[in-house]
Amino acid sequence: MDATSSCRVIRSEERARTTTDWLESRHSFSFGDHYDPDNTHHGVLMAFNEDVVAPGAGFDTHRHRDMEVLTWVVSGTMVHSDSAGHAGVLHPGLVQRMSAGSGTAHTERNDPWPERPGAGTASAHLVQSWVIPDRPGGEPGYQQHDVTTELDAGGLVLVASGDPGRGAAVDIGNRDASLHIGRLTAAASAALPVARFVHLFVVTGEIRLGDGTPLTTGDTARFTDHGTESVTATSDAEIMVWEMHRGLTDQMTGT
Repeated sequence: MDATSSCRVIRSEERARTTTDWLESRHSFSFGDHYDPDNTHHGVLMAFNEDVVAPGAGFDTHRHRDMEVLTWVVSGTMVHSDSAGHAGVLHPGLVQRMSAGSGTAHTERNDPWPERPGAGTASAHLVQSWVIPDRPGGEPGYQQHDVTTELDAGGLVLVASGDPGRGAAVDIGNRDASLHIGRLTAAASAALPVARFVHLFVVTGEIRLGDGTPLTTGDTARFTDHGTESVTATSDAEIMVWEMHRGLTDQMTGT
């Protein structure tokens, strides 16, 4: 990192925690009953929740608006249905984007699914990101794509982006935000994107930042004014990297 950049490491146990009889959730930012005025977002990333949902349970019908919601299942399955008529089962390797736009109601449950044997029989582990769109009040939308083949090739895979020229697996309604996911074998390295804001999360395994700082499962590194840097896996690892070229103030003022 250069002299103007900064990096804040947040350890897994520092995240706020919500526990019920069917849900174990870790929140990287203020969420629900957990509010910290100094931890409300990074760039345009407004929520980043890691959930474990018991079989036969989940989030019943609830509404969103003016939010790009990205869901990534780590293990198990989740069944999605929404007020626009979309329905499907989410599984590891499949990235899903729901654009809430002017308003969408949906459910997310760890239920059985006819075409997927074993669905709804084990706990589901997922990570969900919320990013604000470029414009409020848009048309609700939905998209999903399986990126397993790309992930198996190694390195970072561009799974979502608001820049149509980049060829991401799914599109999002923020032109300055992109999500990368990588499955790295031990000793493999990956170059992080260069951006004003970068949010790196270790889904599983262990990695090392360029300065030698170790990160393990559930840890986060938040970069500001990020320059060229690589991370190296010290075990087999899966990572999620948000790349953002505008901050929340820029987004709200349209600059």
